[in-house]
Amino acid sequence: MDRTKAEAVLEAVLFAMGESVEISRLADVIEEDVRTTGEILDGMAQRYAGQDRGIALTRLDNSVQLCTKAEMYEYLIKIAKAPRKMTLTDTVLETLSIIAYKQPITRIEVERIRGVSCDHAINKLLEYDLITELGRLDAPGRPLLFGTTEQFLRSFGVASLEELPELNPVQIEEFKQQAEAEVQLQLDV
Repeated sequence: MDRTKAEAVLEAVLFAMGESVEISRLADVIEEDVRTTGEILDGMAQRYAGQDRGIALTRLDNSVQLCTKAEMYEYLIKIAKAPRKMTLTDTVLETLSIIAYKQPITRIEVERIRGVSCDHAINKLLEYDLITELGRLDAPGRPLLFGTTEQFLRSFGVASLEELPELNPVQIEEFKQQAEAEVQLQLDV
């Protein structure tokens, strides 16, 4: 298949899927190897970025997605129902941070780190599709394991978990002190 036809096929598949697709699956569709498919996708992404277009090709780990450019949002809301805005409280953000850095992790491990119940925060994160169930821990009671999703990567503008900023020891100690203060407040009530 020539490159022009391969690009058209990739664009059609990504448009129709409406979500991220693994590059290896796309390579199978156009009957190319993963490296060549990646090069074709990179070329497409550069052209979308360089031209005055409404779409962009976004990489997420080993997959890609055809997305609307962020600067087009104001025009989309004129025709589409405005999407529900996520509201992430400090508690929910703290829980998400723990999951992002420690995944896969159980609810009990998150609660041990935070020092308080995390049921509400975890349910909100599941509802917003920022975390997902990854399976069960091979331990008594077989607790659920949680990890982040591709929606998490999109929402926070990172292509992979390796791009998350590193926490320094001072920040970790501050988080511990905040969690202890939160526990003390709940005990005083």
